Amino acid sequence: MSFLKKLFGGGTDSGGKGSEPQVAAEEFYKGYAVAATPMKEGAQFRLAARISKEIDGETKTHTMIRADVFQSKDEAANFAMQKARSLIDEQGDALFST
Repeated sequence: MSFLKKLFGGGTDSGGKGSEPQVAAEEFYKGYAVAATPMKEGAQFRLAARISKEIDGETKTHTMIRADVFQSKDEAANFAMQKARSLIDEQGDALFST
């Protein structure tokens, strides 16, 4: 099992109500673990991702869900990865501030 699957809880089902969305793509970017988790909504997929980083021995996670919807899961995953990279570039560790 990969480090990212352990970090994000492994692959889950297809994202039905009450379940975690399935990881469609994952990567490390500038010290952050990014997992695209498109959410199925009818015949479309909503852009979503989890961004995690270990800070002072604690794993911090930010869940990103956008209004954007796409026709395919792959397209939603690709755009989620791009948006996550932009968010990391713009906000860095401030992503985890509440």
